Amino acid sequence: MTAFVGAQLDQTYTAADLTGINSGKVPGIGDIYVSHDNKRYRFVRYLGGVGAIAAAAGNTVGFYAPGGVSTGVTNDVTSDVSDTNGALAGVLLSAPASGDYCWIQVGGVATLTPALVSGADGNALTLSSTTDGTLKVVGAVTDSGGAVAIDASAKIVMLNCPY
Repeated sequence: MTAFVGAQLDQTYTAADLTGINSGKVPGIGDIYVSHDNKRYRFVRYLGGVGAIAAAAGNTVGFYAPGGVSTGVTNDVTSDVSDTNGALAGVLLSAPASGDYCWIQVGGVATLTPALVSGADGNALTLSSTTDGTLKVVGAVTDSGGAVAIDASAKIVMLNCPY
């Protein structure tokens, strides 16, 4: 893990940026950054998935699991819900191209871009199984959770994603 004085959280990186002369000057895959206000971030690779879902800042991502079957990889994420196992990984801070690297927020208060599919203030939330990049209220013991609605109408949530 790398120690950061500050991280460029809205920056995206190509695979070439992580190697060669830039190696050591950019975050490492899986690195965690904790900001001054105790929000937590993780450095991951974004994949568009089978649906080629474009990344959008403020959208949620799940751990990449092709066809819904986890391979145990936790550094790859996607907004394509059909290519996740339903586990919320975090919220995108930028809009990387598929295969590029970026920071996601995994802990603390976050404001989403899309509205919640369902849920009200105080509800536990999980990835929507029907709408890419969004959250819904936890409805079954098999839902992974990872967020709580703080102000559902304003799209403000408290994240507590695994990292």
